[in-house]
Amino acid sequence: MFGFSDLLSLVISAFIILPIVVFLRETGYLIASEIFGVKNPRLTIGSGPRVFKFWIIDVRKYYHLFSWFSYDSLKRKSKLAYICLYAGPIFMNLSVALLLNALLANGLLEEHKTFWNRFVFYAFYYVLFDIIPMRTVNGMPNNGLIIYEMLRYGKRTDYNHEPFIYKTTDIEEEYQESLEEIEDNKKGEGR
Repeated sequence: MFGFSDLLSLVISAFIILPIVVFLRETGYLIASEIFGVKNPRLTIGSGPRVFKFWIIDVRKYYHLFSWFSYDSLKRKSKLAYICLYAGPIFMNLSVALLLNALLANGLLEEHKTFWNRFVFYAFYYVLFDIIPMRTVNGMPNNGLIIYEMLRYGKRTDYNHEPFIYKTTDIEEEYQESLEEIEDNKKGEGR
């Protein structure tokens, strides 16, 4: 039977654990981009109107589960650099999950064991669906498919002309256009 404790666990999983796992995933891109050098990196957390922007972190109003990494260009344009960039999120979640799992196995996180078990579960969940080569709902390749195509063909072969990781300047331009459109609609309603 679904009780109050289950509801509380669901809320904690949905609003605390999953966003943190997603944030960790995106920081995997960030770490790989630091190693291989990107121009104008940005880690966007959430969607909708911007709440604040600090350094390269852009926090949006609707933070839940939707986050992404963007950059304008890669300084080292090699096959290895692209593979490592797309593998960054996989390695980040895998590393965190394995570390937490080892701590749990050795009894070091006993106090909040259920929380950490769920954290490990969701981290492995993201690794699984990031590493198995497949297309997402919108037809875009996941990181596993991009890595597979880079290893097999030496390039992305999905025939999708949109970049998988968007350019930061393009995202900022779209955001500014959206703000202007909202302001124009507000002015139109005020007449």
